[in-house]
Amino acid sequence: MAAFPHSPNSSFRRLRGRHSPAEFAALVRKAAREIGETVSCDARYIGRVESGEIRCPNYAYERVFLHMFPGRTLADLGFSPREAVRGRSGRRVAPAPVDPADLAHPDHPDHPDHPHHPTTHRSKESDVLRRAFMAGGSATVAAATLSLTLLGDTRRLPSRAGEAEAAAVEDAVRQIRLLDDRHGADALYRRAVQPLRTAYALLDAGATRQSTEDRLHAGAGELAVSVGWLAHDSGRYEDARSHYSEALATARVSGDAGLEAHAFSNMAFLARDCGRPRESVRAAQAGRRAARPLGSPRLLALLALREAGGWAGLGDRRACEEALTRAHTEFSRGPSGADPEWMSFFGEAELESLESRCWATLGEHARAARHARRAGDLQDPHFARNVALYTAELADDLVRAGAPDEAAWAGGRVLDLLTDVRSTRIRSMLDETARALVPHQRSPRVGAFLTRHAQA
Repeated sequence: MAAFPHSPNSSFRRLRGRHSPAEFAALVRKAAREIGETVSCDARYIGRVESGEIRCPNYAYERVFLHMFPGRTLADLGFSPREAVRGRSGRRVAPAPVDPADLAHPDHPDHPDHPHHPTTHRSKESDVLRRAFMAGGSATVAAATLSLTLLGDTRRLPSRAGEAEAAAVEDAVRQIRLLDDRHGADALYRRAVQPLRTAYALLDAGATRQSTEDRLHAGAGELAVSVGWLAHDSGRYEDARSHYSEALATARVSGDAGLEAHAFSNMAFLARDCGRPRESVRAAQAGRRAARPLGSPRLLALLALREAGGWAGLGDRRACEEALTRAHTEFSRGPSGADPEWMSFFGEAELESLESRCWATLGEHARAARHARRAGDLQDPHFARNVALYTAELADDLVRAGAPDEAAWAGGRVLDLLTDVRSTRIRSMLDETARALVPHQRSPRVGAFLTRHAQA
């Protein structure tokens, strides 16, 4: 039986307006929090709605969308009636064939883990996953979901990879990014290494079609970058370097310029953190060459910021300022349909944070503190790990700018956030701030922070 074609949801697309899919997904998550809902909306979900793959949202999304667009009905938003989608009208409607890759997504109305799926006997494993992942539990529990939801072990691979395996690799990348945004890298890294091995084993096995093999190359490369970032953020720099190099090799084998630019961006970031600023500059410039034909000003802005960080490390203020000017110019061009999905984290808050690091490296800590404070104010609270990072940067800038009491206040806020976020990088930054505050421990606020930090 031939599959029914999807009709694009042009009404929903018009409502998105000039926002990119990633930006609109962030607005959906924000609206969900306003009414006490939890949805794992990302750019892919928005794309599936607009393409018509999702003909009717689940009940959680329905409440969020109607909250976002008061006075409108689901029909106004371009959706089909629920009974028509699920075959619950008076007459029996033959269900359309379902792509296994669609069913793998927990937001699909017919996914067995969907909260309102008619199936009453869910498996114990699926129920644990739904509670832990959708409710955003502790980092330890969230990390455990990776073993349930990502790719299986290499002993049970198909002889040839198909669409379902390619979709599983892509979903693994999204889940890792989502969990890292909420909880930080430390609890996730070891859990994420096995799915990466499986992704590359699938590549070795080959695919049923060339389009599937292209998806596998892109997915495995992005997974390598994501796992590399988990290693990077948890202080495992050599592991991170290995994973980023693996991603770069995958990009060049498959001719994927977007993946190549992503790998170089992260390599530039890692080189800066490892104290190799000239390598950071060169990696950022290589990333810019790869990214130039892609038509994404935001990607070029990020790479310019990576380059600026390298120039700051070399003490070249003029070159740093030139790179920062390029970054602001590209960023001001706004979002584009060519922006990679992984760049959903890169907004004005991240731009402010990366600029603050440049000024801090150049020794201008008061100026750095202004940018770090702005980053924290602009950051969506959903991204708990980034809020903690920007606040830790602010604390460090403040103590070095001669404002120990303010630094102690910011440090205390980081300690609050670290109850849910596990990041060696952030904790190491806070440790340095605490050491810098020791000469000011007679201040009641500083003393209280140092006591609490020591206990933590």
